[in-house]
Amino acid sequence: MDFKPSQAKGKNSCPGRFWVIMINIAIPKGSLLNQTLQLFEQAGLEIRRTEREYNARVNDPRIGKIKILRPQEIPTYVAKGYFDLGISGTDWIMESGAVVATVTELNYGKQGPGKVKLVVAVPEDHGYKNARDIPPGSRVATEYPNLTTSFFQGLGIPVEIQFSYGATEAKVPELTDVVVDLTETGSTLRKNGLKIIDVMLESTSELIANKKSWADPEKREDILAVETLLSAVIRARERVLLDMNVPEDRIDEVISILPSMKNPTISKLWNSGYYAVETVVDRSQVNLLIPRLKKAGAEDILELAISKIVP
Repeated sequence: MDFKPSQAKGKNSCPGRFWVIMINIAIPKGSLLNQTLQLFEQAGLEIRRTEREYNARVNDPRIGKIKILRPQEIPTYVAKGYFDLGISGTDWIMESGAVVATVTELNYGKQGPGKVKLVVAVPEDHGYKNARDIPPGSRVATEYPNLTTSFFQGLGIPVEIQFSYGATEAKVPELTDVVVDLTETGSTLRKNGLKIIDVMLESTSELIANKKSWADPEKREDILAVETLLSAVIRARERVLLDMNVPEDRIDEVISILPSMKNPTISKLWNSGYYAVETVVDRSQVNLLIPRLKKAGAEDILELAISKIVP
């Protein structure tokens, strides 16, 4: 590494607070990089890369250096104190055995929100119904040798673990009998004639912290500030703001079908028989909800994007 844990940086622009130590952050390269860069930008923490491809900076007094690394490496480097904060998948945190503090789940992958699964897959023509049916001595190819070894030891089935450097699904049946791999939809496995017979774990992106940094009051304050901004964006992605005008004689009907995070905001429009109604609803519901609101008497319905939600 080309830097050590953060050094003193002097007084910042916030009255009453000295930023004695800035936090250093590791973010994942590869499939999670674009989603991560977008998340930080939407949180107001735009990451700007330097002339060195894997180094970056954020114009924020709380953040020192940002390094772009393989997600497999990040948990270990965070645990060792090279970084105060990092983003990696649950799978790599568990595979590495790194002792870190989980600040929050960010719940995004390379294709957007949601979780992925670490699965056990075999050729479709095999009659195995779950991993317990796999015969002893089977060859198991995976990028997760530690998790896979532990899983099969737990089942009491001795297998031959083969470390895979990628394209694991292509190695069946000539080079291996069983695949343990990460998947979002299972489509790649199916295209290669494989079927999923068991799920070892579910994984999502996690914001993790070095244990000593998490225990330090000043660093913890800065870590939580970053978490607040990132989590606010994640929450906002799942919701929209609805504004509408409702005739006074239809207001009860509209309110009765209107979900909201808390109670909707309702105000009387000046010199008219209408109310203005504003509420936040789940994005997944809005396409079904708007026609119902229209039918119930709502008018001038606006659907607006939300940039952040801080509870």
